[in-house]
Amino acid sequence: MSEIKDAHSKSMSEAFINSFGSYPIGYGLGILILPVSIGWIQEDPLTANVAITAVYAIVSFARSYFYRRIFERFGVDDNFIRLGIKYILKIKNLFSG
Repeated sequence: MSEIKDAHSKSMSEAFINSFGSYPIGYGLGILILPVSIGWIQEDPLTANVAITAVYAIVSFARSYFYRRIFERFGVDDNFIRLGIKYILKIKNLFSG
């Protein structure tokens, strides 16, 4: 039984989007979590570290899942540029017709 494999360019596009899409999410999460947890880090650094890392891991999983579903939904075959073009055309069609 043969399996359909993803193209290398599709995998690379997904990895690129996931990597560079994680920066603003992680930055925003840091702005929310770190100021709130400063006292907790000083009192119980081990538990605080485990909790903060767990939050980042959960958000990372959700982000990866979300991006993967977007790639599947829009049928992106080979790169993120095609995804952007499809999205722009959909928006353009919404406003023009």
